[in-house]
Amino acid sequence: MSAGKPMSGAVVDGVDFDRWAVVLCKPDAVARGLTSRILEMVASAGFTVTNRMDVVTQPWQAHVAYRDMLAGTGRRTIRDLPAYIDAAYAGQPVTLALAYGEPGIHARLRQLIGHTDPVRAGAGTIRGELGDDSVAVARAENRLVRNLVHTSDDPAGARREFGTWYGPGGRLEVTDFDHCSVVLCKPDAVSRGLVDAVLDRIAAAGAEIAGRIDVTVQPWQVHVHYWDLLVDADHFPDRDIPACLDNAYAGKQVTVALAHGEGGVHDRLRQLIGHFDPTRAAAGTIRGDLGNDSLEAAVEQERLVHNLVHTSDDADAARRDFGTWYGAQRRRLLTALSADVPLQPTLTRR
Repeated sequence: MSAGKPMSGAVVDGVDFDRWAVVLCKPDAVARGLTSRILEMVASAGFTVTNRMDVVTQPWQAHVAYRDMLAGTGRRTIRDLPAYIDAAYAGQPVTLALAYGEPGIHARLRQLIGHTDPVRAGAGTIRGELGDDSVAVARAENRLVRNLVHTSDDPAGARREFGTWYGPGGRLEVTDFDHCSVVLCKPDAVSRGLVDAVLDRIAAAGAEIAGRIDVTVQPWQVHVHYWDLLVDADHFPDRDIPACLDNAYAGKQVTVALAHGEGGVHDRLRQLIGHFDPTRAAAGTIRGDLGNDSLEAAVEQERLVHNLVHTSDDADAARRDFGTWYGAQRRRLLTALSADVPLQPTLTRR
């Protein structure tokens, strides 16, 4: 293909558009405060919802979104469609999100949102459950029907809609945070020579270990990692949390690795490592079997408890943990993991 104008709809390359769709929560959904509920219904149907973004609609975006209707040569049921579109969208807030799932996601999402006319949408669909308008009323009032939500019709539509709403400054990269946890082997695990034992236990539980690196901890890393302890320091009147963190981590050696597995890997790993107080961790957990400290001793000595290992709480925490310990320059590690688990597209900005 020659340089110049790209092929129609060529917005993002290298992404499987069969697996993701753009979800547009329309101005009426925003006005009625239903955007979170709509996205929760999408997530509850088995789709991964990411990259939520609020946008004030520009006229051109609405025109592109309705391009098939505007450019259609068939008989129009709405005579002044351009004016109706502008009245409904221009300058109005909408909420966008990306939905990720198995191939065929577009057809399943269209079934989930239901018929264009809310009064004809089936029970259990988004429009059927939440809709409060009808095509008949919209025609009588000379406007578009208010039906809450749109999802991409097909892969080509998803490609076009991504460019329409997320803009040319956005791009999709393949990441895997729903299936990937960051494992931090803490300074006590390193000093006791237990890093291999910890990672072997995680691998034996069915996770693939990759990207192992040794890190000398900088103060900012431990501050970012334990931001919640620092923010809630008033809950620990018996200890100086900033000083405890610096004493335990700054300048010390840790080992970091990626644990890659099926969906739900974060919860399974948290169960595997056990209670944060090793004396309360169950037999068979890493902290229960290998721990040699207690919360009681840590409080008495005004320090953090030595409990060997941390794993990410959830996908958002894994994303933050990766940036903290690996840095953006090592993002390629995320696409080098097992191809057996489908990868999830995530929006980044150039």
